[in-house]
Amino acid sequence: MPTGLNLETGNIPLKYAKRITELANHEWESGAFLEKVTPITQWLLKHWFTSPFTDNRSMNFHEGQKQAILNTIYIHEILKPQSAIETCKIIGEGFKEEEKIYKKLDDRFAYPKYAIKMATGTGKTWVMHALIVWQYLNAKFDTQNSGRYSKNFLLIAPGLIVYDRLLDAYLGKIKANSEQNELRDFDTSDIKINAELFIPDEYREEVLGFIQSSIVTKKDIGKKVTGDGMIAITNWHLLSLENEEKDEAKDDIYSIVNDVFPITPGKTANHSLETLDDRYLRGNEIEYLSSLSDIVVINDEAHHVHDNKNRGEKEEVKWQQSINVIAASKGNKFIQIDFSATPYNVTGSGQRRTKHYFPHIIVDYGLEEAIKTGKVKTIVIDKRKSISGQNLEALDFKAVREGKKVVSLSEGQKIMIRAGLQKLKILEKQFVSFSADKNGISNKHPKMLIMCEDTSVSPFVVDYLVKYEGLNEDEVVRIDSDSKGNVSDKVWSEVKEKLFNIDKYPKPKVIVSVLMLREGFDVNNICVIVPLRSTEAPILLEQTVGRGLRLMWRERQFDDIKAENRKKLLEEKKEPNSYLDILSIIEHPRFQEFYNDLINQGICGEGGEIPTDREKILGDLIRVPLKENYRDYDLYIPFIIKDKEEILENIKFNIDKMEPFTAFSLEQMKKFVKNKENTFYSEELTVKTVFGNYRVPPEVFSAQSYNEYIAKIVSAINRNVLKTGKHRSREFTYMQINTSEVARAIDKYIRIRLFNREFNPLEGDNWKVLLLTKYLIVEHIIREVNKLIYHQQNNIKTEEAVVLKKYLSDIDEMKMRKNYSIEVSKSIYKRLPYPSNKGEFEKDFILFCDRQAEVESFIKIKENITDFIDLTYIRDDGMIAHYYPDFIVKFKDEIYLVETKAEVNMNNRNVQSKKRAALEWVERVNALKPEDRMNCSWDYVLLSDKVFYEVKADGGSLKDILELAREVTGS
Repeated sequence: MPTGLNLETGNIPLKYAKRITELANHEWESGAFLEKVTPITQWLLKHWFTSPFTDNRSMNFHEGQKQAILNTIYIHEILKPQSAIETCKIIGEGFKEEEKIYKKLDDRFAYPKYAIKMATGTGKTWVMHALIVWQYLNAKFDTQNSGRYSKNFLLIAPGLIVYDRLLDAYLGKIKANSEQNELRDFDTSDIKINAELFIPDEYREEVLGFIQSSIVTKKDIGKKVTGDGMIAITNWHLLSLENEEKDEAKDDIYSIVNDVFPITPGKTANHSLETLDDRYLRGNEIEYLSSLSDIVVINDEAHHVHDNKNRGEKEEVKWQQSINVIAASKGNKFIQIDFSATPYNVTGSGQRRTKHYFPHIIVDYGLEEAIKTGKVKTIVIDKRKSISGQNLEALDFKAVREGKKVVSLSEGQKIMIRAGLQKLKILEKQFVSFSADKNGISNKHPKMLIMCEDTSVSPFVVDYLVKYEGLNEDEVVRIDSDSKGNVSDKVWSEVKEKLFNIDKYPKPKVIVSVLMLREGFDVNNICVIVPLRSTEAPILLEQTVGRGLRLMWRERQFDDIKAENRKKLLEEKKEPNSYLDILSIIEHPRFQEFYNDLINQGICGEGGEIPTDREKILGDLIRVPLKENYRDYDLYIPFIIKDKEEILENIKFNIDKMEPFTAFSLEQMKKFVKNKENTFYSEELTVKTVFGNYRVPPEVFSAQSYNEYIAKIVSAINRNVLKTGKHRSREFTYMQINTSEVARAIDKYIRIRLFNREFNPLEGDNWKVLLLTKYLIVEHIIREVNKLIYHQQNNIKTEEAVVLKKYLSDIDEMKMRKNYSIEVSKSIYKRLPYPSNKGEFEKDFILFCDRQAEVESFIKIKENITDFIDLTYIRDDGMIAHYYPDFIVKFKDEIYLVETKAEVNMNNRNVQSKKRAALEWVERVNALKPEDRMNCSWDYVLLSDKVFYEVKADGGSLKDILELAREVTGS
């Protein structure tokens, strides 16, 4: 078998990736994509990427993650290549330069193989989750036995850090005080916490059950029996047949002794029978994995699958050779998915240095795009011409040695450490004080990472920080590793809990490491990096920078100020307005070429002297607490409920209010079913399934009887209608419906009203008409039932209602931007915010409200802060969604919900639907006892900028404006 991955590819694979992206996006935007994939995939894509699902979730995939998922599915399900070679041929056909790649590919690319290039910190694990769900569900429901899907997965990590992170993601964090640190809490797993995103409701219990029962750790591969597939997680040592605890320096001696002398049972731990059994069984894991009929191998941090050079000759790393063995018997039933931010090898040095990208890259979401779109921190190089009067270029940045022994840090290293500490202290002071809650607890604890030359230097760094810079020992953590970046299990077990919870606590402040933390160290609060290493290897430099890229300030309220920072730094080449989500790298002269490359790409700025004032660190962000006399202006929102788990036993469906289906006649549809006979189902399942944005599982279209069809429709409606909103507190959940009543209502609707005539679904095969996805009958039924259930839920008899009062003052402070907020007197806060983008209308409304003598109190509603002011409405497509009006204004005996809109948007159908929902809500409120509605009548007004400014200019009061707006809009 030919060896080596160092093909002379240069940047050609990135051209491939760009072309794949263009093709996939064209198919997606045209709608053709969904018509060419399986019903399961179709349903997953709608759930992941389309409205209303994306509207009703607090988390969604960003564009880079979406592109990675789309490109993978596009190639695998639409292009359907049998191998990576075939993928290259399809994409590169007709382009002579690109053809050079696939002509060089060998049998290592003779099966489906996809490399996903995503910048560090952009959430590749979420893409991994999605692809596993996609493969598993398709394999489970693959009635055609296509062989293109699998329920077996092998996740390979490069080391202990990534291995532990994968276990956290799929099994959850280790329980406190668990025996041998092996018990994990599945509820804390990434896949469970974010299940709403990854798994549609219909499959959630099934997929989570599969994951929880099918995870196999590295020690149990080939030993643990699973019932419905397997997710095996290991690090590369298992596949390379190396002992991960032995030191690299002992490799040759270890191998010689191991080969010459047999190991016999003894008294030491290494000679226990259990240990000897484990050693004997080493290699059986590969044999077991090879015996499986199909498998998906996922390489995390796959840049490790590159060539080793041994005396000038190239060879594959041992664990890639093991992957090749596992793949050998499977043909195209073996799939390899490689994730890496740096999927390339480097040849040459200086000006002759060349990056050779892996030939099977299918998507390129690089650092440039990630930074410019705000998915990771913006990078700033802290450059100084001189520090303390010394020229940087004249300083030595390597540790001082006597012979080969390190005796102290150099002056250059000490200067870099002091510069990093200075910035860290300033950031810490401002970040912690700004983010602390009323109890003084903050989750914004900035950290500094120091990357050392080798393990002989790191103790001197710790010693210098403690003895000369005044840090306490518990403020510094040191993680040493061998030259491969490995650390023993014993050391790792002692430090990993402290390391992975580092964001939550003020200590430690400084992390000192060599290679161990170059990947998988997925924390958010690294704000300063001091690279003491002198290596110029591009991969290592990118990985070092990558440790600090993950966002620290993820709250949506900070998005606009961070966007302004990027514009000032990257476009205007000016100092940023704040240091929110800015990663400072203390300049190392040896890395100048690397820095220049970042700057030339427009993804890195140059820092000046470290700022000390608050405004330079936090920009115009301020904390606005409740006023001392806030009770004079406080308001509450009445939530009308009967019980958290209320069942509407007496739900009444008036089918006369349900619209009939008129798009096609019943005769046309019966004719279609008859013509298709036995071929109807397969064609519809694989090609014609287009069913809008509804929460309808594909199994609906494979129902075997009319009763099963009704049950599945009810299940889909139940899950959608009763779903808790993305901001809604569990205290105010929706009511439960009586599903048997819904089923009876749907049956009656189908028999009498659906086709505007009597229709017997049980006569012959009449009911199969209802399966015709081409005619959108399913979503029509759901739309009509949704409307009735929505109105039923909003018609509780007020004399039976229980009212919960949620006071605005429960939010004890608002964080806002000073430059986009206004001082007010008639609110519970001293200032109220308005949007930085096109917010002039809201700003003027706030000013006008505050000056009106008749206004007693008002508040600006912010969806991400006052998120409990949440109304539900029926969207234009028939789905239930969530709505947050802009303002609440209180007069003496009246309270108005006010929505401000530009005149051009007033007739938007969803705007009108929101208006109808708000009017229904205030009608219910007004039916309550006066003491449950602040002794006021409530009203809703949809206010256009045109009406506001015209009446204001004529000298009208706010009451005049609201009354006219109500007349104009029919509020």
